[in-house]
Amino acid sequence: MWRTEKEVKWIRMNVHRFQKTERSDGALAILRSRDGALLHRGLRRNCAYATSQPTAAVFVFLFALGLLFSKQASGQGLQPDNRQSTLHGTVLNALTHEPIGRALVHSSDNRFAMLTDSEGRFEFTLSNSGLGSESSPVSESRPQPPGPRRAGRDLVWLMARKPGFLEGPNDGGQVQASPGTDCTIFLMPEALIKGRIILSGTDGAIGADVQVFSRQVENGISRWIPGATVQANSNGEFRVAGLRAGTYKLMTHELMDNDPADTTPGGQMYGFPPVYYQGAADFDAAGTIQLASGQTFEADLALARQPYYAVSVPVINGKQDGGMRITVSVQGHRDPGYSLVYNSGKQRIEGLLPNGNYLVGAATSGSNPATGAVNITVDGRPVEGPRVVLARNGSISLHVKEEFASTDWSSGNQTSRSRGPRTYLQISAENADDFEERRGSMRPPAGPEDNSLIIDNLPPGRYWLLLRSSHGYVASATTGGADLLHEPLLVSSGATSPVEVTMRDDGAKIEGKLATTNAVPTTSVAAPNAAPSAPQAFVYCIPSADGPGQFQQFSVGADGRFTSPVMAPGTYRVMAFQIAQPALPYRDAEAMRAYDSKGQIVQLSPGQRQSVQLQIISNSD
Repeated sequence: MWRTEKEVKWIRMNVHRFQKTERSDGALAILRSRDGALLHRGLRRNCAYATSQPTAAVFVFLFALGLLFSKQASGQGLQPDNRQSTLHGTVLNALTHEPIGRALVHSSDNRFAMLTDSEGRFEFTLSNSGLGSESSPVSESRPQPPGPRRAGRDLVWLMARKPGFLEGPNDGGQVQASPGTDCTIFLMPEALIKGRIILSGTDGAIGADVQVFSRQVENGISRWIPGATVQANSNGEFRVAGLRAGTYKLMTHELMDNDPADTTPGGQMYGFPPVYYQGAADFDAAGTIQLASGQTFEADLALARQPYYAVSVPVINGKQDGGMRITVSVQGHRDPGYSLVYNSGKQRIEGLLPNGNYLVGAATSGSNPATGAVNITVDGRPVEGPRVVLARNGSISLHVKEEFASTDWSSGNQTSRSRGPRTYLQISAENADDFEERRGSMRPPAGPEDNSLIIDNLPPGRYWLLLRSSHGYVASATTGGADLLHEPLLVSSGATSPVEVTMRDDGAKIEGKLATTNAVPTTSVAAPNAAPSAPQAFVYCIPSADGPGQFQQFSVGADGRFTSPVMAPGTYRVMAFQIAQPALPYRDAEAMRAYDSKGQIVQLSPGQRQSVQLQIISNSD
């Protein structure tokens, strides 16, 4: 069999890459490459060879390679799988755009990983047959598992991390990368809060716990969310790391004085009550800390030693089938920091508190959740009572009035008929108060004919009513004269007045396109055989504070054109953002003033289709 000059040259250059292995009986010769791939096996007779062993080995190698080339030549249309390409890019500081060295770059499915060099660069060598790595090829017998965020055959999702940095302003910290195209991964430098806990004079508090709370927004509702808790060291110093840009509050937890030199067994107990940043008496009055990315903020907190007194509060109906959560608030404010415990054997709330006025609350879980609260005053002596009476949590019933022009509606190629609000209306309640994350949802139907809409087991408090419909829109939701589309619902123990909901189907729509397409993030890379790409922009429709409109959001595809879902008529500020804005405080009119110069004002009438052209608001705007 004749070889081309190119084939002979390749064989001579690579013959050292192969080795010969034999069975102990000398009957079977097996040829393998260094990576273990089987090239040829053949029977060998037990006879003497006139040639030396190396020469015979070369002959067998040439024969095996001849078979390999013949097999490749006979398969028309088959491509060699040894073509190589690279996946490369740079990791940069999102603030300074300086390169970040020794950052770990890896794919979302963990097939690739490496550290960046001193210039923040990385490069993976890929195989074109499915993006397999040359050093760890993916064979047909072991198929490659698809990555969780992989967008097609030629795209892979990459992310980076390094101590002192947080995920950048990308899609969940991930970016799409395509072979042969340079990609950039941004990391955001972390912010820090550090300081010292001082007992008296210059003494540091050993073992004191410090906690941060961050202001976060969900469903347009702002609330304080508990964050990291750290312990002061032997010098009273603390350091809270890994913080993002945002608004924070800082406080200490209670610290009991157990120093034998300062306490007498059976005598007066002493402790250090919680301290809120800037010396405030409660959380509500505490100063806020506004952090920027990469900023270090220093805050010292001084503790004051005070006498603590025993507290014992009886609980009526305290035997429940679930646990009991005890809360202690100062001056009637829902504050973290103080704690009491429930003694189930004695059905009492017990513990120690310093002088002050408190609201002590108890909430049970289980099949019949109940809630109760009582005000107590600690004034230089132990407290006995008064009693906490647990009452079953409240419920809300909703009465829906349908003002539809037609009871039939189309969804795709199907037409359906209304079978009651349960088929199209989703209703839930979310607590509007700080520190509370309680949610309520509709009670399941008791049977096939049960069309009642009831939200059950809501503890007393203020709730935003969240109503979403797959047909038409919510024209109004009221109870006792309160407009629940623009103000919270007040829930007390027992049943609450019904909520009257009106549904209509003469809604409006917004349609249009993006004014420019060059604002698409450079990390989103298109590919001929890729799956549908990520949204090009995210549109938010913010209703006026005193109008009938309701918040709406939707995404824009790669072509830059969009049509909104059915919307309630009203006045809106319409904005298109480069990245999603899950923390948009659309229920807070004061916070939304920051967006007064952005987007377009659109007025929608019933049944109207309004055309707009939107400019994408980038991350830096």
